[in-house]
Amino acid sequence: MKVHYQIREMHTVVPFGITRGTTSKVNNLFLEIEEGIGEAAPTKFFHDTLDKTLGDIANVISALGDDPFQIDEILRRVSSHSDSRILRTAVDIALHDLVAKRLNIPLYQLFGLSALRAPQTSFTIGISETEDMIKRAIAVKQYPILKIKLGGPDDMNVMRKIREALPHHTLRVDCNSGWKSKDAIRFIDELTELKVEFVEQPLPPEDIDGLKKIFKESKLPIFLDESVRESSDIPKVAGYCHGVNIKLMKTGGLREAIRMIYTARAHGLQIMLGCMLESSVAITAAAHISPLVNYADLDGHLLLADDPYIGMTLDHGWIHLPDTPGLGVQPKKSNHDKGIVIEVA
Repeated sequence: MKVHYQIREMHTVVPFGITRGTTSKVNNLFLEIEEGIGEAAPTKFFHDTLDKTLGDIANVISALGDDPFQIDEILRRVSSHSDSRILRTAVDIALHDLVAKRLNIPLYQLFGLSALRAPQTSFTIGISETEDMIKRAIAVKQYPILKIKLGGPDDMNVMRKIREALPHHTLRVDCNSGWKSKDAIRFIDELTELKVEFVEQPLPPEDIDGLKKIFKESKLPIFLDESVRESSDIPKVAGYCHGVNIKLMKTGGLREAIRMIYTARAHGLQIMLGCMLESSVAITAAAHISPLVNYADLDGHLLLADDPYIGMTLDHGWIHLPDTPGLGVQPKKSNHDKGIVIEVA
């Protein structure tokens, strides 16, 4: 199979801040297998590196074989040649796109899903100066659900001002492990008064005792993100959370994401489908399985100023899936190809 790959630098509309830092650009891997395309975004939190990924790519490509329908077997071989989550994710998405295109069906139909059940996504407001966060929230008020990144020095003031400016919006908060255990319940009590829907990852994953205490005392549902990467993590946290945030960039692609969804369901958990800073390729891939989940935070492409693709669309936050074969993404006219092509016999 013919394989083409490249690293694309993309820039954020405004600097995007979370508790671990602020970024203005990302370098994501785009990989095509025949007519299928995939994408992966490296994440420092998970120790992903592009150097490691590109060093493994030749061996992985040689392991693809010639039958794209054998997705599980191909991914097993990929994992035996590389432990790069980035590479596995890009291969996984590209194979699913390719197979659905060969079958001439949209990807969601490959999983037996209905596009009519796709949820409404939130729009994320990153950490910055308080007034900047307020202005940003107001600027995107066409999205009825906002996810506010917390873990900064002025959290409760930010939330009070956003609630005052947007009294009817659904507000969710994501702390990215940024709170201390001694403050969390007090903060959650204040957020309850502000009618926040739920709180995501209030404490670091390693503070299990703190997370258990919050789960017991919290008046709001607690979702975990950094605490869960794959399906085997879910039974470990099911006793101290109400839901989990599943991301393709954590799971290594659609295959494991779906396993996580069913595992979470079996443990009585709610499910959010999230993302990193990704183009419409990876965002649309995740959107195709969004009919399986309760909540969506699939806005990474909206945070980029130079998304090179067009995919799923939004109407007041409601996800509309492409009905064309595969992912249904198309390159923008300004998308100039500068990748590397490898022929695999």
